Amino acid sequence: MPKPSLHPEHIKIEDFQYELPDEKIARFPLKERDQSKLLIFKNQKIEETIYQNLSSHLPEESLLLFNQAKVVHARLYFRKSTGGKIEIFCLEPDSKYADITSAMTQENEVYWKCIMRGAAKWKDDNPLELIADYNAADGKKTLTAEVRKISREGQSFILHFKWKNNLNEKISFSEFLEIAGDIPIPPYLKRRAEKSDEKTYQTIFAKNEGSVAAPTAALHFTPVVLEQLKAKNIHLEELTLHVGAGTFMPVKSNQMKDHEMHAEWIEISISTLEKVVAQLKKNKKIICIGTTSARTLESAYWIGVQILRKEWKNQEIAVSQWYPYQKEDEFSSLQALQALINFLKNQQQTKLVTRTQIIIAPGYKFKILDGLITNFHQPASTLLLMISALVGENWKNIYEHALNNNFRFLSYGDGSLLWK
Repeated sequence: MPKPSLHPEHIKIEDFQYELPDEKIARFPLKERDQSKLLIFKNQKIEETIYQNLSSHLPEESLLLFNQAKVVHARLYFRKSTGGKIEIFCLEPDSKYADITSAMTQENEVYWKCIMRGAAKWKDDNPLELIADYNAADGKKTLTAEVRKISREGQSFILHFKWKNNLNEKISFSEFLEIAGDIPIPPYLKRRAEKSDEKTYQTIFAKNEGSVAAPTAALHFTPVVLEQLKAKNIHLEELTLHVGAGTFMPVKSNQMKDHEMHAEWIEISISTLEKVVAQLKKNKKIICIGTTSARTLESAYWIGVQILRKEWKNQEIAVSQWYPYQKEDEFSSLQALQALINFLKNQQQTKLVTRTQIIIAPGYKFKILDGLITNFHQPASTLLLMISALVGENWKNIYEHALNNNFRFLSYGDGSLLWK
């Protein structure tokens, strides 16, 4: 494949601005999520339907890949000894832990990378404190916690959390967050989380704890939609990308070369990889539910390429930001995925667990997916760059149509099925 004439590093983010009126942002989801509008872009044409009709717009024997990440209660409110409140947003585990799962199961203390609101007001080494009463199966209990600063990394901090309840029972960090934290709905909703968000900001696929944001494209999927897909012999397979706070971060640099893409944890099993390989061999359609699934699947290809090139070193970040644009890709999707499967089996592993920093921007050629189900994204965002990589300049017509035809935008809004 010849390299694109314009390297994505030189893309100007101002070319991906559009005017998003505040009233177009959905503050709450529809009561019936599968009644959300669905824009379909295929063969340069746009049509409208609703999510409940999704199956009629997918070929039989298609494979849909969904992200099973579960949102944790990542927003915490601690108090100083003087009574002032400090908001802490938990981003990801400290690098001392092998993966998110092992970090979430740490009992009674953990080290975590966080951002803080009001950090400048916390000038001394006195720990912050938190007290929360909660109901357990065997009665009402009280949780107490403290947190100390360990180090600073740019705008974030490594914090040391310690907690216990009044019976000194072992409590995992996952349980601690569930008791003491708030569900971290996106900042652009401009409201505090409500009780209803506990349910509506989780997908029906949610299983693996660790995300600080929902894989929102899957929020529209209901049991009715799943039954219709099953009736048409359309298959679903799971993978995981633990969504980080970086998904909300706007691109502040003018050119993409000055923007550092956030790294996120991904997991994909050999079983899922083998299903994808079988689909490729049959030349059947592969559709990702959400940009997170797309990032995970495409990252798997590039890890396979590194194995074939004998470059794979199981490094901390498996796919660096610009790796896909450095060389001509000389391997097919089948070759790369089979190499990854063989590697995992030789290592006696059942799944790939690593981090990816991949940025998918115009100039990128998708290696595996044929289509993408996704919401409408913020202006000047890396997610919008991915949409442009998939449909080219057509993204402008798609978004203009959505704005002019009462589509609801962002996490709780409507969505689209975009074909490559």
